[in-house]
Amino acid sequence: MQLFTLPPSPALATSIRATAQVFEDPKSQALLDHIQQVAPSEASVLIIGETGTGKELVARHIHHLSARRNRPFVAVNCGAFSQSLVEAELFGHEKGAFTGALSAKAGWFEEADGGTLFLDEIGDLPMAIQVKLLRVLQEREVVRLGSRKRIAIDVRVLAATNVQLEKAINVGRFREDLYYRLNVVSLALSPLRERTGDILPLTRHFIQTYSQRLGYGPISVSHLAEHKLKRYSWPGNIRELENVIHHTLLICRNAVIEPDDLRLSGLRIERQNDSDTDPSAEALLARAFQKLFEEQAGALHEKVEDALLRAAYHFSHHNQVHTANLLGLSRNVARARLIKIGELAVNKRRPGENVQGERMLHLSI
Repeated sequence: MQLFTLPPSPALATSIRATAQVFEDPKSQALLDHIQQVAPSEASVLIIGETGTGKELVARHIHHLSARRNRPFVAVNCGAFSQSLVEAELFGHEKGAFTGALSAKAGWFEEADGGTLFLDEIGDLPMAIQVKLLRVLQEREVVRLGSRKRIAIDVRVLAATNVQLEKAINVGRFREDLYYRLNVVSLALSPLRERTGDILPLTRHFIQTYSQRLGYGPISVSHLAEHKLKRYSWPGNIRELENVIHHTLLICRNAVIEPDDLRLSGLRIERQNDSDTDPSAEALLARAFQKLFEEQAGALHEKVEDALLRAAYHFSHHNQVHTANLLGLSRNVARARLIKIGELAVNKRRPGENVQGERMLHLSI
């Protein structure tokens, strides 16, 4: 069995990251084959997956299989720092560059020089920092905050995200040129519910790990308990499975884990059969409309139009151009409708704009 684990760290006790990864399921084996093909190269890699699916573990394995394996591996969470500090953390700073900068400090790029820099949750980077990151990747040099001196760096960048960066690009929250710079190779990690062949091997690993910590003897899992584990949807992925096994061992009174020992019901509703679930956008809309039809009557067309425009406007962070692009409208049409539904004040119109002359938003339902 292929098993990867994170280095021991006190921070992992409260982390939402996966601490172990296996490749028993056919989907995982295919992913491992892809990793082994691309890891020896110097290409940037974008790792995509839900929280807790093991993105950092995959990044570490890529580093281990590369020629940089004996050089530093630096993992950072781009969402863990405020916008005012993330630039200094990434690129470093000189003494006195800002209040509290009592001495010079190298940034993450300098720390990873010669090795690999893993940028987790890359989609959380502010736009201004994305511009500077793109320049660093292109020019292979950094300039510390408060300095004009250029410092050459040799770093392979691996990035990870749990959001669809394509959507972030469409609404103006992520730079398209940076996306293509990072996405030379793309690795998609399936959620645990879609690779059920990994559930029991991970379960056995976590039972062994926590049994040793708790001073227990051998612990086994009954067939009914295994079935329950494989049927659960695991919204928290590998980290949730680890927490469940840890809790189960704390309350289990014999050496066999039974279904009642697994406290899953309070976490999420268990997964339905695939035949009962259709994840398509059309199916979700159909269900929402069905509920709307059952609860309300009359004037639904205008209500749906208004609700759609309002939701798109808020999703686009009140940007009229992005709202119009998202809905496939001209800016003038979107603006006129936003004024009509009260999302924009009339006095915010551009000079000469005729709100009454604009055609309204029309949808076919």
